[in-house]
Amino acid sequence: MSEPASISTGIAARYATAMFDLAEEEGALAALEADVGTLEAALAASADLRDVITSPLYGREATSAAMGKLAAAMALNPVTGNTLQLMASKRRLFVLPALLRTLREKISAHKGEVTAEVVSAKALTKTQSDKLAKVLAATVGRDVILNATVDESLIGGLVVKVGSTMIDTSIKSKLNALQNTMKEVG
Repeated sequence: MSEPASISTGIAARYATAMFDLAEEEGALAALEADVGTLEAALAASADLRDVITSPLYGREATSAAMGKLAAAMALNPVTGNTLQLMASKRRLFVLPALLRTLREKISAHKGEVTAEVVSAKALTKTQSDKLAKVLAATVGRDVILNATVDESLIGGLVVKVGSTMIDTSIKSKLNALQNTMKEVG
């Protein structure tokens, strides 16, 4: 891992731990989870928000004020709103995506859930997603939340990652393995 990425991950982990502990003390974990979803959706939808959190052109005061107004407009929990303003005043908003990922992991672990990253060649139907989640839950012994994405280059099959375990049943990987075998033989 590169040093800047490691530093960002460390910063995000410290903020996430503090936010999680505060929300747990106040009994506001459900509100924190809702805030994480709201902020993830806002980051995905708004190029302006992504620009504000990454651009060095905005000053500390302007960014902090913007985060305060954003928190009020989104009706975020005070823990979340105050943390966003603190991060803005310390020029740490660039770690917001990593912070949200870390918070999502902490909340899931607290609830006894695990997240599975699933990449498929075509979008999974509701029935397929439910069946896959059920099979994975039986395998890992905890509830499984699927984070499904589509990658048409897989041709067919799935790539499933749960924790440090990855299962690749895609046709693309099988073709690559066959191609490597043919190179070794010929």
